[in-house]
Amino acid sequence: MDTPFTPISEIGEFGLIERLRQSLGDAAHANRLAVPIGDDAAVAAIGNGRAQVLTTDLFVEGVHFDRTFAPLRALGWKCIAASVSDVCAMNAEPTLATVALGVPNNLSVENAETLYTGIGQACERYGLALAGGDITASARLVISVTVLGEADAERVVTRAGTVPGEVVCITGDVGASAAGLQLLLKGKEALAKETPGGDGAADRRAPELADFPVPIERHLMPQARLDRVRLWHETGFRPTSLIDVSDGVASEAHHLSVASTVGITLEAGMLPVHRQTMAAAELLEERAEAWALYGGEDYELLFTTPKDALSVLPEDAYAIIGEVVEPEEGVSLRMPDGNVIPLDPRGFTHF
Repeated sequence: MDTPFTPISEIGEFGLIERLRQSLGDAAHANRLAVPIGDDAAVAAIGNGRAQVLTTDLFVEGVHFDRTFAPLRALGWKCIAASVSDVCAMNAEPTLATVALGVPNNLSVENAETLYTGIGQACERYGLALAGGDITASARLVISVTVLGEADAERVVTRAGTVPGEVVCITGDVGASAAGLQLLLKGKEALAKETPGGDGAADRRAPELADFPVPIERHLMPQARLDRVRLWHETGFRPTSLIDVSDGVASEAHHLSVASTVGITLEAGMLPVHRQTMAAAELLEERAEAWALYGGEDYELLFTTPKDALSVLPEDAYAIIGEVVEPEEGVSLRMPDGNVIPLDPRGFTHF
C-alpha cells in the first residue's frame, strides 16, 4: 500500500502543529505543563506559586527576512524582540535566551559579530541574559531563538478566558510593519532598475524611505510590549485573554475566538493606524486597513477585558477596537456605515 503524501500547504502551519501534537502522544501533555502546545508559549509550574514560560522561534533567510535590506544588527534585534513578544503574550517577564545559528558561507565573521551586536542590544533592552546556543553550517542564514520567562502562576494569561460582553483592546497602532516591508520592497525594486542590467524605468511610486522612519523602524526593529506587561503588573490589571500580533489582527482575533469559544466583532473605524502608515498606503496605492488587519509583525498585544477594568490604566495605554460576542456570531468586522461582514483569518502564512 502506498504511503500517504499530504502536502503541508493543504493543512497549513496550524494544522501541521496539531498533527504533530497528536503524534507526540502523552509527551505533549506532561503533568508539569500548565499550558501545553497551542498558545504563544508553553507554561510549566516551577513551585512556590511561580510559573516558567518557554517559547522558540525560527527565522529563515528568504522566508522571514531579506538580507538585501535588513541590516544584520537590526535583524538580531528583531529575532529577540519577536520571541520576547511571545513571553509578553503570556503576561510574563523574560529572563533567559539561547540562540542557535545556521551560518552560510557568505556570512563573514564580521557579519556574525554585527548580528550578535543587535542580539545583545535587544537582550539588554528586555533584561535578558543570553545563556548560550549552537552554531552550524547552513545553505542560508537560519536563526533559532528560545526565550524563557517567569511570572506568578495566577498572573499568567492565555488565549482562552474571555466571555461575551467584554471589549477587545490593542496596545498600539497596527499595520506599520507591513507598510515598512512594502516600502523596503519597493525601494529594492527601484534600486534594481537603476543598476546596470535594470530597465532604468522610473517608478512614480518609488518611495523616499527617509520620509517614513516609523514604518521602516517598526519592520526592521520592532518593539515587544514588555512596557505594557510591566504597567499591567504595576496597576494590578490582568487581561482575560491575550495574544501578540505577529500574523495580523484578523488572524489573532480568530485564535482568541477559537481558544475562548466566543465570537469577536472588530470595529474597522477604531483600528489605530499611524499617520505615516496611512501616507505609505496612499503612495503605494494600498489600503492601510488591510495592512492593519492582515499585515502582521506589529508585535502589539491584543487583549480582552471587562470595560470597567480599564479604569486603572492610562487612556493612552490601549485602544478599544471591538467587542466579544456570542460564538455563533463568529469573527466579523463592523464597517463605519454599520454593515457587518465576516472577517477572514488570513495573515502571514508559511506554507
